[in-house]
Amino acid sequence: MNNIPTYIKNYESLIFRFCLFDDCCKDFFPKYQSYLISNDKILRKRNTSLTMAEVMTLVVEFHYSKYRDFKAFYHEYVLSFLKPLFPSLCSYNRFVRLAKRAIMPLFYCLNNLMTKCSGISFVDSTPLRVCRTKRTFNHKVFKNIASLGKSTMGWFFGFKLHLVVDDQGNLLSFTLTPGNTNDRAPLGKLSKNLFGKLFADKGYISSKWFMKLLSKGLKLITGIKTNMKNKLMTLIDKIYLRKRSLIETINDHLKNVCQIEHSRHRSPINFLVNLFSALIAYQLNPKKPKLNLTNSELKLLPSHL
Repeated sequence: MNNIPTYIKNYESLIFRFCLFDDCCKDFFPKYQSYLISNDKILRKRNTSLTMAEVMTLVVEFHYSKYRDFKAFYHEYVLSFLKPLFPSLCSYNRFVRLAKRAIMPLFYCLNNLMTKCSGISFVDSTPLRVCRTKRTFNHKVFKNIASLGKSTMGWFFGFKLHLVVDDQGNLLSFTLTPGNTNDRAPLGKLSKNLFGKLFADKGYISSKWFMKLLSKGLKLITGIKTNMKNKLMTLIDKIYLRKRSLIETINDHLKNVCQIEHSRHRSPINFLVNLFSALIAYQLNPKKPKLNLTNSELKLLPSHL
């Protein structure tokens, strides 16, 4: 502790995340090894200079920094300022290869960090572009994986990230689909552990899904289109539906602060490592966007929930 330089800000949070990932790796790898099938060959299992917990800590730390490029972050910040905390740092090219090995531990850790449903949930999807639209047919990294889709902002080539959050901004569930997937298609998977009320935009209107989710104890609440008949809705449901912009704020935070969307990926694995680490960084962030209900709005909650 005494050797930590004063120019490293918030090193307590960095150490906390390292301890969290270290405990996660101790829990994950014994389970992971038990599922592997042996081929009766002696494999060399040499220890790397950086432990997996250190690799996970650094890829998540990138999303707390103001850097938009991981290479600049590694050269200008990690190698210059974090050397006392990570004495066995390797070169950038070597670290990129090590980061690919963190995909499964990151996914395991992210699932363990998911919050349990409290009865109020919001669902939405956001496009993740992997290249400019005019380069769609020349793109090779995500060929036969990503697809051409259309959102309210126009055409894009990439994926859709589907998120479910609660009223405090915590992640409850997520899934990734090709860009041409209908928003309602992954509702069954996303709502597996949900109950209460699920608020969504008009793109999720479906009588089929409404009845299917209602049979599981989950009520899907959406707005109505101009050509639809008006339906009775409780005042508290109208208030929460107007607050649905919370999840759009979270999507904006993930893109512009956590850098989940850029066109510099060189492999699908790197894309997933960046996505999982960004979601972990957001979930561990103590200052998340959340609903700020007024006193008059809070008085309506006990009688309707």
